[in-house]
Amino acid sequence: MLQQTQVARVEPAYLAFLERFPALEALAGASTAAVLEQWRGLGYNRRALNLQRTCRAVLDRHGGRVPATLDALLDLPGIGPYTARALLVFAFEQPVAAVDVNVGRVVQRAVSGAALPPRERQARADDLVAQRPWATAQALMELGARFCTARRPNCGDCPVRAACAWNHACTPAPDPAATGVRKPPQRFIDSDRYHRGRLLDALRLGPVSVEGVSAAARTGDAGRARRLADALVSEGLAEWSLGTLTLPERDPKGSA
Repeated sequence: MLQQTQVARVEPAYLAFLERFPALEALAGASTAAVLEQWRGLGYNRRALNLQRTCRAVLDRHGGRVPATLDALLDLPGIGPYTARALLVFAFEQPVAAVDVNVGRVVQRAVSGAALPPRERQARADDLVAQRPWATAQALMELGARFCTARRPNCGDCPVRAACAWNHACTPAPDPAATGVRKPPQRFIDSDRYHRGRLLDALRLGPVSVEGVSAAARTGDAGRARRLADALVSEGLAEWSLGTLTLPERDPKGSA
C-alpha cells in the first residue's frame, strides 16, 4: 500500500484491510471483487490484484509461509527487486538493502560522492547494512527523507555530515544524485489513470453497461472509455459479462 501512496492515506486503509482480511487464507479465499472494493481510495489497483495473487501463490507453493530468499520472492506475482529486498531486510533482517530514491541519494552523496549506476548503488547499500540490517536500512531511508532531500538537502543538521563524501568535497556541482530535467507532469484529471480510477469506483458500486462506460469513466470520448475498459479487463481488474462490465468474480446482477 505504501508504494506511491502517502502514509496518512495508507494507515486507516491498512487497518480496515486487515480487519476484513486478517490472514493470508482470508485474502486468498476472497473474491477479487471484494479485494478491489476494500482497496478503494488507494489507487494503483493492480497492487491489490497482485497482493491477492501473491497470497494464493504463498499458500500453494510455500505452505502459507512467505519465502525468505530473493529468487523465491521475485517469483511471486507483482514482487519486484525493491519489494523483495524490502521484505528480506525488514521482515527477515537479512543484510540486503532496499534502495529507493531516498536511499540512492544518500549512497551517492554521502558514501561515494559521485553518481553510481543502479547495480553499484545496490552493492554499496548492501555493504552499509551488513552488520545491522534492519536498523541501518531504516536509518538510510530516514536520512534520505528528512535530511538528504532531492532539492534542498539539509546538510547543516544532517547527523552524518562529518562522514559525508559530498560534504567533504564542499558539495560541488553537479549533484551526484541529480536525476536530470523533469518534464512538467500531465494534469491528473486529464490522465488515463484518473479515468481508470473513476471507472473502477463505478464498478465497485455495481456493473456498468457498455453504453454507460463513458459516463462512469467521466470522459466524453467513447473510444477512450472503451480502451480503458478493455485495458482493465486485460489486466484482470474487470471482466465483460452479459453485456456489462463488472469486477472480477462478481455476478453481473451485482452480488459479489
